Amino acid sequence: MAKAAHPDIIAADVALDITKPDGQASIEHQIDIHVLDLTECRDSMADVLHGLKYCMDFRIKGGKLPSLDADLMERLLSALLPICSNQSGNLLSYRPTAEADLAFALFAQFMDEVMEFRMAVSKRSATDLRDALKIHRRCQPWSSEAQREVAADVLSLILHAFPKTLNWKELVKADEFDDVERLMQDFAGRFALDRSSRPTTPTAPSTMLFPPPALYFDRKTERLSEMFGVSFETGLSSERAELALKHYGPNVIPKPKAKSALRMIWTQLTDFMVLILIAASVTEIIMGDFRSAVVLLAVVLLNVVIGFTQERKASNALEALVTLTAPQASVLRDGVQQVIDSSLLVPGDIVVVDEGDAIPADLRLFQVSQLEVIESILTGESLPTSKSTESILKRTRRLPLGDCKGSAFMATTVARGRAKGIVVRTGIRTEIGKISLAISSAPTEPTNIEKKLQFLGKLLVVLSIFLCGVIVAIGIAYKNDVMEVLKVGISLAVSVIPEGLVAVVTVTNALGVRRMAAHNAIVRQLASVETLGSVSVICSDKTGTLTEGKMGCSSIWTADNSLFTFTNSTSPDPSQGNVQTRRSNCTLKEAMSGATLPLPSDIIVDVSRTFGEAPAHLLASAMISTLCNNAQIKQDNGEWVALGDPTEIAMVVAGQKSGFSREFFISNFGLERQQEFAFDSDRKLMSVVYCQTQADVAQSFKLPDNSALIFVKGAPEGVLSRCISYLPASANSNFTAMLTGSASPMTEEFVEFVSRQSASMAAKGLRILALALRNTSKDNVSEIVANPQSPSAAESDLTFVGLIGMIDPARSGVKDSVASCHKAGIRVVMITGDHIATAVAISEQLGIINKTIPNQSRSMSGYEVDSLSADALADLTPFPVVFARVSPDNKLKIVEALQNNGYSVAMTGDGVNDAPAIKRANVGIAMGIGGTEITKQAADIVLADDNFSSIVLAVREGRRVFDNIKKFCVYLLSCNSAEIFLFLAAAIKNDPMPFSTIQILWANIIADVPPAMSLGVELYERDIMERKPRPHDEGVVTMITSIVILLQGLLIATCPFVTYLLARANYLPGFENFQQHAVSKQQTLTFLVLTMMQILQCFFSRSVNLSVFRTGITGNRPMIAACLFSFLSLVCSIYIPGLSDWLEFQPMNYVGWFVVGIALIIQLVVVELLKFGLRWREARQFPESYEPVRRRQTK
Repeated sequence: MAKAAHPDIIAADVALDITKPDGQASIEHQIDIHVLDLTECRDSMADVLHGLKYCMDFRIKGGKLPSLDADLMERLLSALLPICSNQSGNLLSYRPTAEADLAFALFAQFMDEVMEFRMAVSKRSATDLRDALKIHRRCQPWSSEAQREVAADVLSLILHAFPKTLNWKELVKADEFDDVERLMQDFAGRFALDRSSRPTTPTAPSTMLFPPPALYFDRKTERLSEMFGVSFETGLSSERAELALKHYGPNVIPKPKAKSALRMIWTQLTDFMVLILIAASVTEIIMGDFRSAVVLLAVVLLNVVIGFTQERKASNALEALVTLTAPQASVLRDGVQQVIDSSLLVPGDIVVVDEGDAIPADLRLFQVSQLEVIESILTGESLPTSKSTESILKRTRRLPLGDCKGSAFMATTVARGRAKGIVVRTGIRTEIGKISLAISSAPTEPTNIEKKLQFLGKLLVVLSIFLCGVIVAIGIAYKNDVMEVLKVGISLAVSVIPEGLVAVVTVTNALGVRRMAAHNAIVRQLASVETLGSVSVICSDKTGTLTEGKMGCSSIWTADNSLFTFTNSTSPDPSQGNVQTRRSNCTLKEAMSGATLPLPSDIIVDVSRTFGEAPAHLLASAMISTLCNNAQIKQDNGEWVALGDPTEIAMVVAGQKSGFSREFFISNFGLERQQEFAFDSDRKLMSVVYCQTQADVAQSFKLPDNSALIFVKGAPEGVLSRCISYLPASANSNFTAMLTGSASPMTEEFVEFVSRQSASMAAKGLRILALALRNTSKDNVSEIVANPQSPSAAESDLTFVGLIGMIDPARSGVKDSVASCHKAGIRVVMITGDHIATAVAISEQLGIINKTIPNQSRSMSGYEVDSLSADALADLTPFPVVFARVSPDNKLKIVEALQNNGYSVAMTGDGVNDAPAIKRANVGIAMGIGGTEITKQAADIVLADDNFSSIVLAVREGRRVFDNIKKFCVYLLSCNSAEIFLFLAAAIKNDPMPFSTIQILWANIIADVPPAMSLGVELYERDIMERKPRPHDEGVVTMITSIVILLQGLLIATCPFVTYLLARANYLPGFENFQQHAVSKQQTLTFLVLTMMQILQCFFSRSVNLSVFRTGITGNRPMIAACLFSFLSLVCSIYIPGLSDWLEFQPMNYVGWFVVGIALIIQLVVVELLKFGLRWREARQFPESYEPVRRRQTK
C-alpha cells in the first residue's frame, strides 16, 4: 500500500514545484521582517502594514508572485488576523480601527493573489475567522463604502475559494445575518462571478478530493457530509474508501521500538561506571579481598535495579497509548453495516458505536442516543461525558477536549448509549496519535549528571592508570621488588576509583525523591531530581498552579457609581469573607462628565447584611447573580460543596457573602421561575423569568399586582445593547419600589461611562458580566413562556444594574515563591490559555511581570507566537514572561525557543495535549490533581497539590542534591588524590612505601566510604536559593573544584609525608629507625595522620566555599555518626591485638597523637584560607544580576 501523504505536505510540494521567479526570495525576506515587526513594533503598526501593502502593490499584485513560502504565509495570516479584529469606541459603538481596516484589506489581497495564503486560511476554523475578521462590523449602516467594498471582497473570496468547506452564515453572527445579506445584494456582481475567474484553493487533486483532518466541532454535520462526499444513510462507497485510504494512510498508531527487559538490564550493566566497579570487584577478588568485592558488587546490583526500574517506567506512556487502540470497528459502507479492521477506517467513514465499545478514531457525532463517553485518558475526568450533535461556535483558538461535546475521540470508551459519527481524523492525526508521535519522537538522552559522571569516571581511570604506572615505573627503576611494587600500584589504582560514586549518586537522588514527596512533588525519573536543580526557567500554567483554580467575585460596580469588593471570595462558606465598599468622591453626574474615572475614597466600609440596611443596588446585583443562575452550593458532611459552572458558582458565592442567597429571595419574595433562556455564544446572554406566586409575603417584599421580573446577565456589550434605562441612585428605602419604579433613561454619556468602567475592570484581569433586569407584566410573561424559542421578547427594554467582575485569584504563597525564583536567578514564565489581560493582571500581582525591569516586562499572545518562526521567537529581546491564549503547539514552540537560547527549562502541564511539551522540556512537571494519566506518565515529576510553590521547593531540593554530589566528589577525590601524591612522593625519594597494601584498602573502607556517604544527606546551604543557576553543561568537577581538589589533596598528602620523613629521620621519639618494628610504627603514624585528616576533611566538605565556623559540625547527624564510626574503626585497628597484627599496625604513643593534632590545626588554617579566597573571587566575579545563567555553548 502506498504511503499516504498529509494534505499540508502535498500543498507544500505543490508550492515547491513552482519555479521561483526572480526576486521571490527577497520579497519573502521583506515579508518575514514585516511579520516580525508586527509583533515587535506595536506602536508603529501602521507603518509596518503600509510596508506590507507596498510589497503587495508593487511586487506581488497582478500575478507577479502567485506562490510564496507556505510557512511564511501561515505566520503572516497569524499576524494579520488579530489586527483585523482591533476595535475602538464604547460598548455599543465599536468601530474597526484604521490599522484593522488596513490589515483586513491586506487579508483580501493576499487571499486573491497568493495560493499558499489561501491554503493557510483553509486550515482555520470558521469560528476563528468569524471572530477575527468581524465582517459584520464592516457592513453596518454606519460603515464607509470602502469598508463595505472590502468586506464584500473578503466574503466573496472566501466563498469562492472554499465552496465545500465554508458557508457565509458560519462567518457571521446570527443577529447580523440581515446586514450581510444586504451587503451581498448590494455587491451581487462580486458573488455571482464565474468561479473560473476567482481564486481557489491549490489544485492538487488530493487536497481537492479530501478535506484536511480536523475536529470540525464548529461545523454542522450536514455540511461535513457534503465536504467528505458521504451519505449518512449509506456511508462511503468501497471505491472512495480505497482512495481515501491511499491518501490519509491507515488508522494505526505506530508502535514505538520496544526494548526488552534483558536489553534494559544489559544497558545498565554496560554503563561505564558500573563496568569500573565490576573491574574493581574482580581486582579485589584476585587480590583476595573478598569483603571489598562483595560491597562493590552490592553497589553494582543496587544501581542496575534502580536504573532498570526507572527505564521501565519511562516506557509506560507509549505502551499505554498503543494498547488503547480498538482492533475492530462497526462501519457503514455501500449501504451495509459491517465490522472491519479499525486500521482500514478513513475520514468520511460512518462509524456506529454502542455501549462498551472503544472509539476507533476521532469522530464528529451526527446521531446520539443517551451517549456518555469515558474520556479520562484524555481529560483526567473520571465521570462519563454526555455527548450531543450540536456544533460549537466558541471564541477560542483550541477548544478543550472536555468541551467538545459533539466529538468522540480515539481510545475513549462508550459508557452508555449508542451513536453514529463521521470519522474526521485517523492514525497519527488523532488526538492520541499526535501525542504518541510527539512522545516517541522526543530524544531520550542521558541527563547532564549522567554524562558528566561518565566522563569523570573515564578520566579517573586514565589518571589512575597513568599515575600508578608512574609509581610502578619509578619503583622498578630503583630496582625494588617488582611484585611488591605491582601490588602497591594495583591497590592504589583501586583506591583512586571512587567506588562509592554510583551508590552516593543513587542514594542522594533517592533521598531527594523522598524529601520532595514530603513537599508534594512526586518524582518519576530519578535523574530529574538533579536536573531540576539546574533549571533557569520555569514555564508554569496559570490556572490551578499559580492561581487557586476557582473563580471568585472580585468586585461589583453598580449604576449609582458604587464599588463593592469581596474578601475570601472563592470560599463557598458564607461565614468566611464579607463585602466592603469605598465611598465615591463624586456624584454619578460628576463621574460621567469626567474624562477619566474618579478615584474612590480611601475609607473602606463593611457593608451591612441586613435587608433594610444593605445598599439597594448591591441587593439588586445579588438578586440577579443568584436567581439568573443554575449553580448550587450546599453542605455535605459539614463541608460546603459547589456544583455547576465556575463563573456561576462565583456569582452565587458573591450573593451569599453579601448576606442574600437564592433561598433568601425565593422564600421572602415568594418567587417562582417561569422560563429560562440559556446562554449561547451568539447572544452572549442568559435570562430567567420570575413571578411572585405566593400571596402571603411581607409587605416589604411584595411586588405590585400583575408584576413579574426578568433577570439578565451576559457580556457587557450584549446587555447594554438591550437596555433602555439604568437603575438610578435612590433614597427610596423600599427595595421593591425601586425595582419596579421608574428608571433613568439610557444616554450616550452613561454608555460611555459604563464602557470606561468595564475597560478599567478588564484591565485588572477580571471577567466582566453585566447585570440587568426588567419589570414586566404577568400577561407579557405568558407570551414569553409560550414562545421559548424567541429569547428576544424577554431580553429587551432592560434596565442596567451594574457590572460584576470575577477572577481566579492568585494562590497564597505563590508571590513569595516567584520572588524566591527571581532571587535565585530563575525566570518564571506564565503560559496560559486565558485572555492576555487576565494573564498580565495576575502576573503583575505575583511579580512575574515587572514593568520597571526590561526582561520582565513583556507579554505575548498565542497568535503572535504563531506569526513568528522558531528562530525569530528564540531571538526575541526581551523574551516574554507571559504567554496568553496559547495552544499546545505554542507550548512546545516556547520550550524549544528557550532551550535554543541555552536555558534549562521546567515545564508544567495538565492536559493530554501538554504531554509533548512536557516530554521535550529538561524537566517535565505534571499536575497530580487536574492532570491526565498520559501527561503524568510523560512527566518527570508530578505535583500532588498542583501548587507552584511546590516546584520552588523541588528546585531547592534539586540544587541540594547536586551540591551533595559535588561535595562527595570533592571530598573523595581530595582524599584519593592525597594517597596518590603521598605514594608518588615516597616513590620519587625511594623510601619504603608509607602504607602496606592491606592498609591502602583499609583506608578506603573506613576513611572514604562512610564519611563520603554521609555527605549525600547534607542539609542545604542557607544561600542555596540566592545563587544563580549553574550552567546546564557544568560538570560535577569544574576548573575551580579541580583546583580545590588538587590543593586539598596536596595538603592532606603533605602533612603525612612530612611526618613520615621526620619519623624516618629519627626526629620523633618512639619512631626512630633503631626501634623494634620501626618501619611498621612509621607506617602506622603516617596512616593515622592521613586518616584523621581525611575524617576532618569530611566536615570541611559540608561546603566548598563556606567556612566550617558557619556551617558548623553538628548539623549533619549521619556525618557525625559516620566519622565517629571511622574514628573508632581506626582506633580499634591500631590498639586491638589480632586486628592490628592483621592490618600490620603498631600501637600509637602520645607523640603520635600530638603530631596528629598539629596536622589537623594546619589543615584547619589552610582550608579556611583557601575558602576565603574562593569567596573573595566569587564576590568579584559574579555581581548581582537577575538574568538567568545560560549554557555555555552557543546556538
